[in-house]
Amino acid sequence: MSKHDKFADKRRRTRIVRAGVGTDPAYNAVIPPLYMSSTFAIDGLDARGNYEYSRTKNPTRDELADALASLEGGIGAAITSSGMAALTLILHLLGPDDLLLAPYDCYGRSYWLLRALAEKKHFRLKFVDCYDSEAFDRILSEDAPDMVLLETPSNPLMRIADIRNISSKVKDINHAALVVCDNTFLSPMLQAPFLFGADIVYHSTTKFLNGHSDVVGGCVIVHEKQAIMDELHLWNNSLGTIGAPFDAYMTLRGMRTLEVRVHRALENAGEIAAFLEEHDAVERVFYPGLKSHPQYDLAMRQQSGAGAMISFLLKGDVNKFVGALELFSLAQSLGGTESLINHPASMTHVSMGTEAREKAGVVDNLLRLSVGIEHIDDLIEDLEKALATVAQ
Repeated sequence: MSKHDKFADKRRRTRIVRAGVGTDPAYNAVIPPLYMSSTFAIDGLDARGNYEYSRTKNPTRDELADALASLEGGIGAAITSSGMAALTLILHLLGPDDLLLAPYDCYGRSYWLLRALAEKKHFRLKFVDCYDSEAFDRILSEDAPDMVLLETPSNPLMRIADIRNISSKVKDINHAALVVCDNTFLSPMLQAPFLFGADIVYHSTTKFLNGHSDVVGGCVIVHEKQAIMDELHLWNNSLGTIGAPFDAYMTLRGMRTLEVRVHRALENAGEIAAFLEEHDAVERVFYPGLKSHPQYDLAMRQQSGAGAMISFLLKGDVNKFVGALELFSLAQSLGGTESLINHPASMTHVSMGTEAREKAGVVDNLLRLSVGIEHIDDLIEDLEKALATVAQ
């Protein structure tokens, strides 16, 4: 077993490559077919089949759900139309009197959604510092949460939440509380939240799971509570947040190469982070794989790799630097085979508002890289040339 495989055992890796292979009942196709039909014929009122209407249940979507549940180690998965739809689905497990604790520095659109729904009295909400144990304990001493939302590593400052420690403390206060972890940044190849006490894991499958920047989707995976899984399926069907069959087919296709893509990008990111940390035009680098990261030890215990996401503070002109790049495309999203650069303050986190962004550390000279699988020499050369244009 390689150093990256602490959580991704080989049997699970094999299962994801071969998910659905050879299961076609009609023509013995090696790859499972795509079922685009919106509806299915029923043999009779007393002979109902597994599939009737694709919003409720679809064979292609089920193939993806089974593969994701196997990959994360859960009992099932709900496939949604986006990562935000996945979060929306999870929030429907809460009632008006329930308390949700969420990170103060979460993804900008998530922050907006949580705040907006709380203002409409869908649930009670507190934004908390889940990276400071004493600060988190103070919050727990005030009120018992019904759900805790974690995003680790955080977007975009790569802060690490101690899933095991938080889960234990929360369950001691309220054993029925749900710990929810966004595992988008690392994927199941590099982090297994269920092993550390999480109850629910969700992803924007748009990112590393699909890995080719050609599908928007999401998923919610439940560890072991069937009642929660059933409720999520009910809400997914009723809200219409389900993912399309074609998107599910494409996501499963992308997932077959998840391990090789993630590990290649991880290797590239490690070298790029080290390069940036030594460059005079860079003020600070945020990457859990660097020993300078304040939570390096926790990251190495909790993760089987530091991931392919890097953020850094630039000393020079951001516009000039970004404009000089050739390989790193300025774009939203992350996790594809291609390398991207993002300006969180004006892109992914603009919806938070100025005050919340400043508190989260999302400043104007912060840039976020999604490192792809291109040749490392080309990526570093691209960064080096762009940094030379702003170096003092």
